[in-house]
Amino acid sequence: MKANLRNARALAMALRAAVARSSTVRVAATLDGGEGWRIGPRTLPPPAGASEPLRKILTDMPAPSALLAPTTMAAWKAFIALGDAAKIELGDAFIKEHNLKVAEERMSGVRVFRVTPPRIAPEHAHRLFVHVHGGGFIVGNGRAALPEALQIAESLKIPALTIDYRMPPDHPAPASMDDVVAVWRELVEAHSPATIILGGTSAGATLTLVATLRMKELGLALPAALFVGTPAADLAKRGDARFINDGIDHTLVSWDDVKAAIALYVGDKSYDDPHISPIFGDFTGFPPTYLISGTRDLLLSDVVRTHRKLRRAGVEADLNVYEGVAHADYSQLANTPECAEHYAELNAFVSRHLAR
Repeated sequence: MKANLRNARALAMALRAAVARSSTVRVAATLDGGEGWRIGPRTLPPPAGASEPLRKILTDMPAPSALLAPTTMAAWKAFIALGDAAKIELGDAFIKEHNLKVAEERMSGVRVFRVTPPRIAPEHAHRLFVHVHGGGFIVGNGRAALPEALQIAESLKIPALTIDYRMPPDHPAPASMDDVVAVWRELVEAHSPATIILGGTSAGATLTLVATLRMKELGLALPAALFVGTPAADLAKRGDARFINDGIDHTLVSWDDVKAAIALYVGDKSYDDPHISPIFGDFTGFPPTYLISGTRDLLLSDVVRTHRKLRRAGVEADLNVYEGVAHADYSQLANTPECAEHYAELNAFVSRHLAR
């Protein structure tokens, strides 16, 4: 997974470069002599309970610096194009390194990609991981939707399908949700829902929740299980972690820096609409759900709130929180024990809840 880690860092740098060309850089933190990050008046040492590889990565990494969002539509398009290009490069390197097969299809007019690992685990032979990609609701067009689906397929030895849903700025909500539901409708005509897990990370996790709410409203059969990785369950600036981890999460850095992209997605909808912020929906009857976050995740409160709401609705919910992990580190920092442990836990969860 070395190429994965290297290119994940390249992706972050490319996205920051795109913003820097269209806006003013705002430095929020400095590296504090190798002993930790100085963030305003605070000094944050390397996480004591994290693995040594993760501690080394964070020690060598400059402290997070926040950047202003693009201010024009042309700048947004450039930002998205750079992010997509970096994700495609990341995915192509992973495909080559792990000998994965990828086939493009159309389902209900929506482009999807089927991912087949070179070896499928016998217990997963008739199972399917339906993946909803992340990218802040704006990045991940075409083959840029693939990286996490590739990692899941290779790590779990399971067939996967990722959905290339419509996104802003041309297609605000609820277009993304509608595409996921449309694919699901067609998919369950050929696959038993009892053999399918639906999920993804970040925006993909949010869309997993809102799509499941919509499926329930429509009376559709639901997946056997959900994977909900660090969702933005509340798209407004609410929840302790939005404030406590501000400037600490090296991926998102600050909600004030991602809210412009969120606004493109929300459009004219209300932030309290359950199809926008799923935390306001009814989770009764949801499938068993695997949730993951970390102590440095800007969206940790979203994960905690989602877990408690699922449990209060009587849903089995498996909460995994890792020391020192920021937003989506469990997939981006692929050469860490935390990443390996996450995929082992996820694989065990799939094996427990999906029919053969």
